[in-house]
Amino acid sequence: MSIPPFGLGTFRLTGQTVIDSVKAALELGYRVIDTAQIYDNEAEVGQAIAESGVPRSELFITTKIWVANYAADKLIPSLRDSLQKLRTDHVDLLLIHWPAPGNGVELPEYMAALAEAKALGLTRQIGVSNFNIELTRQAIGVVGEGQIATNQIELSPYLQNGKLAAFLKEQGITVTSYMTLAYGKVLKDPVLAEIAAKHKATVAQVALAWAMQQGYAVIPSSTKRENLASNLLAQSLKLDAEDMARIAGLERNGREVSPDGLAPAWD
Repeated sequence: MSIPPFGLGTFRLTGQTVIDSVKAALELGYRVIDTAQIYDNEAEVGQAIAESGVPRSELFITTKIWVANYAADKLIPSLRDSLQKLRTDHVDLLLIHWPAPGNGVELPEYMAALAEAKALGLTRQIGVSNFNIELTRQAIGVVGEGQIATNQIELSPYLQNGKLAAFLKEQGITVTSYMTLAYGKVLKDPVLAEIAAKHKATVAQVALAWAMQQGYAVIPSSTKRENLASNLLAQSLKLDAEDMARIAGLERNGREVSPDGLAPAWD
């Protein structure tokens, strides 16, 4: 199992905006695309991929099952619908989007359905998103050790999620960091700006490189071609121990996303 370290996120991008973003990214060399049922853009992502001419075999596509589709009789039919929109017969990674405690569907039911989707060849790998340590343990208990490829979590210099990240590493589960730029808040950070100046890099590149250097995967989004191109360069930026220590000092538990009814009790 392996999760590519760098990809394109499509959260909040819809219609022609997401088509343009995905096409530009693929032209620039991106090969990992992350979407979700609730983003309401799978059809546009599928269209952009088809129009790009990039072979399916070169791509790594992730989508996420929405809470309304967690029941055993809904999860796989909803995935088939997603695949139709994405114009593919499988995704490379399928995630449960939120734990949604009290949703009426218990974790063993939706994790078993997720495992079935993999057994049917509808996804190559499975994982979770926004799960805390306890829920990740429970998920492993259902599908078995070594089956969960990633936990996609909010993680940035302002929310470093050390306890959860350490647990996931221990379990051999890749951390996928979303909101790595904290809705753009980190772009104004003076410490990150100093590190960026030192490396002749952008602040976004520094934040993304910081995450990747810890073994996390990142999926930044952008509607601007120049930012898409710039973000790609984060892969070749090497921060030194002093840089990493300074960024470690920016932790402030700065969570941006925690929707009622969907989020767990955070670690």
